Amino acid sequence: MTRSRPAARVVLVVSLLALALAGLGLAAWQVQRRAWKHALIEAVDSRSTAAPVAAPGPDQWPRIRQERDAYRRVAFTGRFAHDRETLVQAVTARGGGYWVLTPLVGERFTVLVNRGFVPPDRRDPATRAAGNPAGMVRITGLLRITEPGGGFLRSNDPGADRWYSRDIAAIAAVRGLNHTAPYFIDADAARNPGGYPVGGLTVIRFSDNHAVYAFTWLALALGCLFGAKLVWQRR
Repeated sequence: MTRSRPAARVVLVVSLLALALAGLGLAAWQVQRRAWKHALIEAVDSRSTAAPVAAPGPDQWPRIRQERDAYRRVAFTGRFAHDRETLVQAVTARGGGYWVLTPLVGERFTVLVNRGFVPPDRRDPATRAAGNPAGMVRITGLLRITEPGGGFLRSNDPGADRWYSRDIAAIAAVRGLNHTAPYFIDADAARNPGGYPVGGLTVIRFSDNHAVYAFTWLALALGCLFGAKLVWQRR
């Protein structure tokens, strides 16, 4: 039994040192992630407040990327196809209700526009008909990347017309839309006649807990080093 104790002590010390190295590596990774996240926040800040640019056309669609294009301020002109709008369940600062996604049909392609929020009592388009323009309109807002599948623990049900996320491809297929952009636009806060839908409610928020995670991993690494020292010095 006594002969096995030195070997067991060596194994324990090596294990603690390995854990310490892993902790230091994870702490360094979190520091890198923090720098990346801050750069992303700065880029999104710049994109979302810049002057609007033309919404990307079909030749640009294959190159659209979340990290480079999300929340870019864009503009698009066309006619709304109000008879093909889609309601997507939403929870906002105004409470629960729906996002109103309406196809905006341009000369070369169509873009789904999240015109804004409506409460449950405004779900019926007839209750907000004043806010549905019939002619050509120019919409400005933020480019958003499609949200396939559904929401948290809830999957979209296209057959029942129940939507929990803004899945552009699925909505376009159900509504029979052609040449539809693979992104949607969150309309800005320009007031619609009658007050609905309410635009400009996009929440731009990124979690930034990387410093806390880095300190946690560093503390664990130091604890493992201290433990290894105690074990090695113990007779």
